[in-house]
Amino acid sequence: MPHKKIALQLIEETLKELESPKGSLLSAIQKLQRTADTINDDDKKIWCAIQLGDEKYTRLLTEFLIFLQENKDGKKSDYDDKFKIHVKKLLEIGLKVKIHYSNEEFKFKSNEGGGGYNNIGFIEEKYAGLVRSKIGNNRTYYQDSLSRHLSYVRKKAHELASQIYNQLKFSGTVSNCFDVLKNAVDDKLLDLNPVIAEQLMLAFKAISSDKEEEWSQALTTCRRLLEGLADELYPASKEKFNGRAVGQGQYVNRLWAFMDGVIQSESNKDLAKAHIDFLGSWLDKVNKLTNKGVHAELDRIEAVKSVFHTYLVVADLLEYMSNTKTSVSKPDINKATLDELEALLNINRTIAKEIVKARVREGKLDLDILKSIKGIGAKTLSNIQEVFVL
Repeated sequence: MPHKKIALQLIEETLKELESPKGSLLSAIQKLQRTADTINDDDKKIWCAIQLGDEKYTRLLTEFLIFLQENKDGKKSDYDDKFKIHVKKLLEIGLKVKIHYSNEEFKFKSNEGGGGYNNIGFIEEKYAGLVRSKIGNNRTYYQDSLSRHLSYVRKKAHELASQIYNQLKFSGTVSNCFDVLKNAVDDKLLDLNPVIAEQLMLAFKAISSDKEEEWSQALTTCRRLLEGLADELYPASKEKFNGRAVGQGQYVNRLWAFMDGVIQSESNKDLAKAHIDFLGSWLDKVNKLTNKGVHAELDRIEAVKSVFHTYLVVADLLEYMSNTKTSVSKPDINKATLDELEALLNINRTIAKEIVKARVREGKLDLDILKSIKGIGAKTLSNIQEVFVL
């Protein structure tokens, strides 16, 4: 593969940009395009060009999108023929269905308030401007729509960048095979809960350090991460589950209870729960040692094993999450900031403040409390239920 070293450096920079909360999506797409060009991957190179607003591709894609929108309520007699003509034109310039355009991508590109087929850098600027101005929209672009569009492109770019990284980096060794698992878990967890995903990635980064205090921090992070997952998947309860306490402090038991409810196979259930029990006991033991200042017991191998086991456990959880209706993708309204309430619900600052005041006053929000807040009507209440976890 030509210029493998340069390509690997570029793709590592791309992933770093995509995984950083302050990373520039425009810069990441540009680096991804340069990497694709270096390794002669035309499909990914064209996808990047589309995100960068290259009219060679976006003009025909926009025409096709308009055609689909005009015919969404019923096919006209010449629909099939015109459909084939559009697809043929796209194919002639190298565009392939499910690679360069799909129903999912059209969903975001068709929304003019989300930026459409404009350059992703332009879309980033519009979103940042609305955030700075603390307004939901400027009558042309909407903060929520822009945010969803950017999140989709970031997710897709990370998926493509990870594919290239795997292609360049992996050579079949055990170490590299673990990276396959790590990247898969990171990608899925970023979709479900970016905060928890970042914690796990930081824990992995910490065990690469030569500083002993960072190894200790990695273990603490793993514990907090599992506690966070337990809060999302099986909230604390005063009632016992199969004889086990599932209160706030019993995060291992709560993950165990979650798996008991969603795994159908008894043998798989027993294996998964045993792994949870083992990791929980391991982290509790090491946590006690670090709290007592017993750093001699905590060497790098201990930290590495804990982080690796955490990835394996999270991989199990992610595999079975699809079997439950529990969602960790929506933000919790009880943790939302003023800016998030204002932007995601498209309400004014005054109403957002009243929501926060009610949250502090009552301890936790529910539908009845929200209904009583002045300025919140049926439409806003419906938006709250759609956007936030209650």
